[in-house]
Amino acid sequence: MRVRRSAVLLSVAAILLLGAAFVIFAGRQPRSAATPDAVDAVPASAPDLPTMSSPAVGALFIEGSHYCTASVVHSERGDVLLTAAHCIHDGEGGGYLTGLTFAPGYHDGVAPFGYWTVSDELVAPGWSASSDPDLDVGFATAHQAGATRSLESLVGANTLATGSGFEQAITLTGYPDDSDVPAVCRNTTSQQDTYQLKVDCAGFPTGTSGGPWVAGQDPKTRLGTVIGVIGGFESGGDDPDTSYSSYFDTDVLALYRQTTART
Repeated sequence: MRVRRSAVLLSVAAILLLGAAFVIFAGRQPRSAATPDAVDAVPASAPDLPTMSSPAVGALFIEGSHYCTASVVHSERGDVLLTAAHCIHDGEGGGYLTGLTFAPGYHDGVAPFGYWTVSDELVAPGWSASSDPDLDVGFATAHQAGATRSLESLVGANTLATGSGFEQAITLTGYPDDSDVPAVCRNTTSQQDTYQLKVDCAGFPTGTSGGPWVAGQDPKTRLGTVIGVIGGFESGGDDPDTSYSSYFDTDVLALYRQTTART
């Protein structure tokens, strides 16, 4: 379990069951490839970010504490976040978490781009109905009062890829509960199960859920193509040195398209 449950449980009383206009997803097609809006968004200059970390990756906060990780994915409006479903919805028998904020590029107690309000959370029906680990992927939007520019125009964004295969060289980033700087690791993924990815990266404990798996990261912009997030099997893994992700296929693409259509 890669999410700080003690913090999340404090918000249970505030959880609202949102009426969601879900699409009906087609059958799983894990080998179908699709990359929506494959456009690189270059981030603004980020002040003193830790080595290798990306301004498009940040910490999710609830009740004043960071408990999960999220990242910006490219969209026309420039406001879409990607994380694990269990970071924004309690799954079977539960509802969406409320009062969340996102701090892109967060480090050392500093939010260099400020805090952004998280809204429009969306998970797949298979997650909300039965906590299906193969659908542990969620999207949301981020807004900041008084902002004159979109989040993406400030920090950049990764592009979303689905059906891209199981073996990929990636950069993995996540925020451990006990650290105010992100953990960053590079390694090659493998197939854990029909709809699960696996990667061996040391030092990804509780709090790193939702951390993006980015292929082809540009060393200058620190952006690339996101093919997974820490989640899925065992909510991302019980061993901090091995992480999992739900496989990004047509279900994830449909969820992304539904999110961008309503922003």
